[in-house]
Amino acid sequence: MKKLSQLIESVPGSPTTLMMQKGRELAAAGHDVINLAGGEPDFDTPGHIVEAAFKAIQAGDTHYPPSFGTPALLEAIVAKLKRENNVHHITPAQVLVTPGGKWAIYVTLAVTLNPGDEVLVLDPSWVSYAPMVQLNRGVPVRVPLPSSDNFTIGEDLLRRYISPRSKLIMVNSPNNPTGRVLTRSEIDAIVKVSVEHDLYVMTDEIYEHILFDGAQHMSLAAEPDMAKRTIIVNGFSKAYAMTGWRLAWLAGPAPVMKLARTYQTQSITSAASFTMAAGVAALNGPQDRVHEMTAAYAQRRRFMLDALEEIPGIECPPIEGAFYIFPKFTATNKGSLEIANILLEKALISTTPGIAFGEAGEGHVRFSIATHMHDLERTAERLAQLAPTL
Repeated sequence: MKKLSQLIESVPGSPTTLMMQKGRELAAAGHDVINLAGGEPDFDTPGHIVEAAFKAIQAGDTHYPPSFGTPALLEAIVAKLKRENNVHHITPAQVLVTPGGKWAIYVTLAVTLNPGDEVLVLDPSWVSYAPMVQLNRGVPVRVPLPSSDNFTIGEDLLRRYISPRSKLIMVNSPNNPTGRVLTRSEIDAIVKVSVEHDLYVMTDEIYEHILFDGAQHMSLAAEPDMAKRTIIVNGFSKAYAMTGWRLAWLAGPAPVMKLARTYQTQSITSAASFTMAAGVAALNGPQDRVHEMTAAYAQRRRFMLDALEEIPGIECPPIEGAFYIFPKFTATNKGSLEIANILLEKALISTTPGIAFGEAGEGHVRFSIATHMHDLERTAERLAQLAPTL
């Protein structure tokens, strides 16, 4: 047989998926596994959003939709950007609705990169960023943010990794896995470097509504000189507990979005028709459930931070957004993958090793707090017993 794709062979599978699968297998064998490896809200989609989808189906909205998104959803996204993000330059023609946030990121990379173009990936970074750059024949340049400085982005650090091949910076705030939210000085650093070096910026804002202790989300697209170079990626999975709906979007400069729309027509065509009606209901409808879910995450966050503070050998700075904690295990020389495997085998806690998010995440382990408080209480108990023996 002829050789299969060397490109795909060079890309690793998702470590998050692997750890979740290991946890599922142990649970299927009858073990009491606490699965904190994934990034999925444990809430159901709010009722008014579900109802909008059912009404659309019952009204016959089960045919091919417009490839770029229905006019109602495109308008709702534009209004949301103005209302919530102070982004006023985007028109409906500069938006593309996609089946999931991962595809929105993939499309962004596909239409901005040429072979050999370099992409700055700010580590620790979501596990799929660098592989998606590779799949689009770009070169991921990992920028290791310092754990000792709570993974702060600095202008000098960014400049160190710029080259003539640099094309784009991938930014995620609130951040998965660290829980960091960009500060004013970090935004200024990204803006200054990207403008000086004529770089595109992809800003992944999927966790924008999940904020704690007064943290504020600021979109890079609203900054001076950034409208022509910033692509916003966002969606419905996290804030609206719509992971299974596979619905997201990107918005950006007209030349980029023209190519993105072409790419979508020649690949997956569109998101599902009736999910777009659900998206309109999510953006234009009441936001009470979003606030309630975020309040629940805040309570869980506080519990876990307090619990981990009492356990020797674990350091966990307060997270500012998203629904993960990213503690560092300081009393062991073991790597994060070995720690994660020990947590699974000895404490039956499924997590994601920090190394999955780049070298800068080594020594850390990611725990999702998007689960019931009862599971988090049991997690804290098991960690208290295991951590001193690592």
